[in-house]
Amino acid sequence: MKADLKAVLGLAMLAGLLAVAPARAEDAPRTCEVPAYLLSSESSLPKVAEAVKTGKLDILVVGSRSSTINAPDATAYPGRLEATLREKLPAVKVNINVELQIKKTADEVAAGLSKLVEAKKPTLVIWQTGTVDAMRSIDPDDFRAAVGDGVAALQNAGTDVILMNLQYSPRTETMISASPYIDNMRVVAQQHDVPLFDRFAVMRHWNEQGDFDLFSTFHGPELARRVHDCLGRALSKFVIDAAHIGPAQQN
Repeated sequence: MKADLKAVLGLAMLAGLLAVAPARAEDAPRTCEVPAYLLSSESSLPKVAEAVKTGKLDILVVGSRSSTINAPDATAYPGRLEATLREKLPAVKVNINVELQIKKTADEVAAGLSKLVEAKKPTLVIWQTGTVDAMRSIDPDDFRAAVGDGVAALQNAGTDVILMNLQYSPRTETMISASPYIDNMRVVAQQHDVPLFDRFAVMRHWNEQGDFDLFSTFHGPELARRVHDCLGRALSKFVIDAAHIGPAQQN
């Protein structure tokens, strides 16, 4: 079990390093279509909608090392999200900050979310979680409770929330059991009426459709750059749709 955990941790660290490799994301092939059902949500983002009307949208991404914006290229998905939102919403000043919570469980992150919101004052928090809990085999019920507490804290602090689940990787699928954590995040999203960006399903779709070979280790930084560019663009559509931002407000 320890050997498997070390292997998973090694792959996770590698994914983080690749995600911030310098490259020109605008050169990435535009082949990563996402089925509409994976980018739809019955929950909305009313505070984002209001912020767009006022012309200023601040987003805080709370996640792992793979969320890092690599200036000046900004090739990881938060940077691509920011660039795409600025392109689609030219009248809005969009700013994205990233708060790294490396190797922390959902419970450990949830405890500090209120202070983060107080300090950063975001309109929207995108909370990327589940990977560390899955690798550590945290009890799924405890994980669900922690995510629920974190979402409640964010909502009480006055922000919109998007939950984002684990990355999909066929190389780690046999080493960790992701399903209980994915399912529990979906339950929390429904209970608290917040959108869930199903990153796991989106990436698995790309892998199955042949857009990306996520099993291979030979593509290196180029693959990571393309995946993150596609994630950023998919997430921008998810945000705009959940906020019900009409064509008149977009570029």
